[in-house]
Amino acid sequence: MIMNKKVKGNEDPSNPSNWKWGIFYFNQKDKRIFPPKRDKYAGWTVNFANPYSILAMIVLIIIMLVIGKYLTKS
Repeated sequence: MIMNKKVKGNEDPSNPSNWKWGIFYFNQKDKRIFPPKRDKYAGWTVNFANPYSILAMIVLIIIMLVIGKYLTKS
């Protein structure tokens, strides 16, 4: 069973003040790496204020590039 976590006003992804240029989620008070998007049914986004989320994105991109490299060699 998935439990919905109550978020505080500062951690609310739907708060427009937490979005830079309307597309980048940036909230230093929110410690989540991948918070939900404004529309929670649209998936997750990256919290660019959290250094671990930026590291996670870099690792994911490297993994995709390595997999792509090996798939194109065959």
